[in-house]
Amino acid sequence: MTPGEIFERTFKNSVKMRAAFICPAVVASLFVNLATAADHPPLPSGPQTDGPFRKTVLDSDQPTNGKWEDTVKDPMELAVAPDGRVFYAQRDGTIKMWKPEAKTTIVIGRIPVFSGLEEGMLGLTLDPDFAKNGWIYLNHSLPETTTDANGKKAGIIRVSRYALVGDSLDLDSEKRLLDTAVQREQCCHVGGSLAFDAQGNLYVSVGDNTNPFESDGYAPIDERPGRSPWDAQKSASNPNDLRGKINRIHPEPDGTRTIPKGNLFPAGTTGTRPEIYVMGCRNPFRLSIDKKTGCLYWGEVGPDAGGPNPNRGPAGFDEINQARQAGNFGWPYFIADNKPYVKYDFATKIFGAPFNPFHPVNHSPNNTGAKDLPTAQPAFLYYPYGPSTKFPVVNAGGGRTAIAGPVYYFEPNLKSERKLPKEFDHTLFIYEWSRNWIIAVHLDANEQIAKMERFCDHMTFKRPMDMELGPDGCLYIIEFGTAWGNNLDSQIVRIEYTGH
Repeated sequence: MTPGEIFERTFKNSVKMRAAFICPAVVASLFVNLATAADHPPLPSGPQTDGPFRKTVLDSDQPTNGKWEDTVKDPMELAVAPDGRVFYAQRDGTIKMWKPEAKTTIVIGRIPVFSGLEEGMLGLTLDPDFAKNGWIYLNHSLPETTTDANGKKAGIIRVSRYALVGDSLDLDSEKRLLDTAVQREQCCHVGGSLAFDAQGNLYVSVGDNTNPFESDGYAPIDERPGRSPWDAQKSASNPNDLRGKINRIHPEPDGTRTIPKGNLFPAGTTGTRPEIYVMGCRNPFRLSIDKKTGCLYWGEVGPDAGGPNPNRGPAGFDEINQARQAGNFGWPYFIADNKPYVKYDFATKIFGAPFNPFHPVNHSPNNTGAKDLPTAQPAFLYYPYGPSTKFPVVNAGGGRTAIAGPVYYFEPNLKSERKLPKEFDHTLFIYEWSRNWIIAVHLDANEQIAKMERFCDHMTFKRPMDMELGPDGCLYIIEFGTAWGNNLDSQIVRIEYTGH
């Protein structure tokens, strides 16, 4: 979406229109004329300091031939190298590198991608031994659109490893690690984030690849013939499909990959894929792994229902999830703290019983895997469109687009004058693409929520798209910009602590 096709929320309501974290990427592609080149640079959208914190802009849109252009175009995911270089991917397949000494950005490679629907260059991360091997991992949609066994449009989202040689990606060095088959008949939800844990396992997020717009804001479980793109049971709750999942593999030095122990289904289990670590995801857009505890965090942008319906299910909620081990997180049968949806027949309009979180079963004709599913796990925190009484710090206008960022640990021996202070030790940072806030979630000794507070609440963030911790103890953020697309105020920024 971007969350552009990113986040599937396309504000449909004068009447209650909301951005469908379709991803801002998708939305960006729909509204390419919202912002155009200008003769003057965009004005700052707000203060760039907040007490002892300041925002330093590393890269931003620049003038071309005297006119300001969208030169940082649909930035998706970033990674910071040990030496301070910042790498980021644009949805059009362009990979860029910011050089700290020269304070300039260069293009290091261009990978052909399919950029329709919500697809494109979706994710980027660096190898844990990047300083030695220069390996960069990319999650990208192959440009070829083919047909599946039913003659429908289909494609592949691929995770590949490339080697950085000097200031260029060696495109001939590609090692193909994981392919996910997707339908290209309908939008939405492709996820795309990449992240490593402390054991060198690579996590890959994939959305449910399902159109959410004909389910009245409730669970898209349309089982009518020919309606597979509208049925998330084909993907998120299908144990034999990599979509609607967070998959986990272990890249090997020779470019192959193995399956780590502890994934959701042991290799050889009938009707399952061994790569699956988490199932039951709608659109896990950004991943974060606490390398000290192994906890996996991600945000889920929920469906659009403004309120509960006893015949369909609960209102829509966004979620921040925490997985301490492999598990099923419920979609499309449950949301929030396992609030159940109702079995609904889209052909007859007859509703049945609520789904059972202790024994979910997938009877969809579009399910190619095992029918009996693992017990559903509740969300770590969650909130609706309206005010949240359980987590009031999240309340704000502007839709919902929850994203999980990194967990920070204060390192007293780290030689960095700008690292975050000790008060943020053991803190998860979450952020909002629609509400434009960052929240510090202080964790206790049991990895539960001790306290939540706004972070740099007097600083302006223009649709934060990705957030990573750098080796200097600072937060690095992609600001997508104020419009849905063709922005003139996209930025790659660093949040620094001045100590004053």
